[in-house]
Amino acid sequence: QVQLVESGGGLVQAGGSLRLSCSASGRSFSTYSMGWFRRAPGKEREFVAVINYSGRYIYYADSVKGRFTISRDNAKNTVYLEMESLKIEDTAVYYCAADRGSYGGIAAQQASRYDYWGQGTQVTVSS
Repeated sequence: QVQLVESGGGLVQAGGSLRLSCSASGRSFSTYSMGWFRRAPGKEREFVAVINYSGRYIYYADSVKGRFTISRDNAKNTVYLEMESLKIEDTAVYYCAADRGSYGGIAAQQASRYDYWGQGTQVTVSS
C-alpha cells in the first residue's frame, strides 16, 4: 500500500506561482509513474501532468503546457508540480496519483490507470 500526501496549495493571485509537493510512503515510489490531476468546482476530474519513474518522460495537458512543470526526487519519495502564470481557471483541488504500471504516455491521462491517490490540496487563484 502506498500513501500519498499533497501539500503546498493555497491562495494566490492570478499571474502568481505555487509549488505543490506530493510525498509518498513505501519503498516502491521510484518504480511508479506519478501523475497530477485536478478537479474544479462543478467539473470533472482533469489530467494535468505525468512523469515516468525516472523522470525522463513527461506529458502535460495542453491547458497547462508551458506554465506547469512536473518533477520528482526519488531519493525523497516526492513529486512536485511547479505552477507559474496561474490563471483563475486553475482553481481546483489538485491530486497526485501513482501508477504501478509502465509509463502510459498519452494514455496516462486516464485516471483509471492510477492505483493510489492522495487526498488533494486546494489551489485558489484570485483576480
